[in-house]
Amino acid sequence: MRRRALALLPLLALPARAGGLPPAPRPLVVADDATLRLGELFEHAGDAAQAVVGAAPVPGRRMILDASQLAMIARRHGLAWRPLSGEERSIIERPGRPLPREEVEALLREDLVRLGMDPEAELELPGFAPPAVPLGVLAQPMLEALHYDATTRRFAGTLVVAAEGMASWRGRLTGRALLTVPVVVATRRLAVGDIVGPDDLRETRQRAERVRPGTAQRVQEVAGRQLRRPIAANLPYLLVDLTAPQIVGKNQLVLMVLDGPGLAMTAQGRAMESAARGETVPVMNLGSRSIVEAEAIAPGRVRVVAGAVPLQVARSH
Repeated sequence: MRRRALALLPLLALPARAGGLPPAPRPLVVADDATLRLGELFEHAGDAAQAVVGAAPVPGRRMILDASQLAMIARRHGLAWRPLSGEERSIIERPGRPLPREEVEALLREDLVRLGMDPEAELELPGFAPPAVPLGVLAQPMLEALHYDATTRRFAGTLVVAAEGMASWRGRLTGRALLTVPVVVATRRLAVGDIVGPDDLRETRQRAERVRPGTAQRVQEVAGRQLRRPIAANLPYLLVDLTAPQIVGKNQLVLMVLDGPGLAMTAQGRAMESAARGETVPVMNLGSRSIVEAEAIAPGRVRVVAGAVPLQVARSH
């Protein structure tokens, strides 16, 4: 029994030797906090593992410690480690997420409107990059010393971002408010002759400086109109490309209605041109072969005023 117990002693001593392994720098460190501790940087740091080495990188950034820097940290904290090759290094990364730009713009817009900015203006923030904040942490953006010039529509202020696990971030915000106007754009590609329906358009806003003169700005200017030119999705409608829908086509057979005092007659005719509702169009009476001017009043239907003088008589072939 004594010999058996002695044979087990080396096995029982294994954990004790594992606990005494020499310290070694970790090649990659993922920091979860604003401070970096010795145990995160070195394996087997022992009782000094909780000692603070310094500040970790800001969220979303990294830093590299070379062999000489690691050796200095080890000496400072009484850690028995020295570089062997001089090529040792540790990369420290701090996970983070960018603060949503929409949050900054919403906060900025709210304060600028109070200072006199048009609520429909578009914000231009040249060179602005939102700061990164720690993962899973609620960030609180704030604005300080915000100024707005109503004449030039330029603004300037300081953005302050506070979040648990990071030092407060401060950055300068400068930009201008750009005037916007309503614009009606196509929701899909349409061809020549298509009539714009309610599902073929939507109203949006665009920078006034980018909107061409004659661009449709109200839904009522576009709905029910007919296209003279094709249009691609997301492009604005131009008023010059819209016309009243044609209800009579060229060479179409039409019903001619002759109105007069105590008189109502109909005849078959052929439209010589296309016409929209209310427009005049030359129509040939198929019976007399005379051509008169008539008003398009409904699809395939025109009105001829009694006593209208024929424009000409069509030649027979």
